[in-house]
Amino acid sequence: MQEALTIGQLAARSGVAQSALRYYERLGLIRADRTGGNQRRYHRGELRRVAFIRISQQVGISLDEIRAALDSLPASRTPTAEDWTRLSAVWRDRLDEKITLLAKLRDDLDGCVGCGCLSLQRCALNNLDDRLGAEGPGPRLALPGRGCSR
Repeated sequence: MQEALTIGQLAARSGVAQSALRYYERLGLIRADRTGGNQRRYHRGELRRVAFIRISQQVGISLDEIRAALDSLPASRTPTAEDWTRLSAVWRDRLDEKITLLAKLRDDLDGCVGCGCLSLQRCALNNLDDRLGAEGPGPRLALPGRGCSR
């Protein structure tokens, strides 16, 4: 059996701060055994769980959703490539929607952000008399399913 990792070693290998690792442990996302002196010792498989958490967070998945995904694994095992494929499929539609929105934001960054609020001259063209305000809050033209009319 390979030697367990200290919290410092896990932090160095994973690129995650020790405080974040303690937080993940408190949330039940990762697990540590304790020595007789109450020091944390992590199995090397926790590196994969931390990587799973980091990647999931980077694509906008909440810690609650990550915990639910990890809790769905048999015997709280470390996610495999097959697990990642299955779990990420649940998030695929939302990620595709986010990708579309980010691409639209990138492409329209110099002008319209959904209602033309960055340009009063354009606002009169895109949102004359604030007609979009009746449809609800936020950048109505940039929300999924809508298109900027400029």
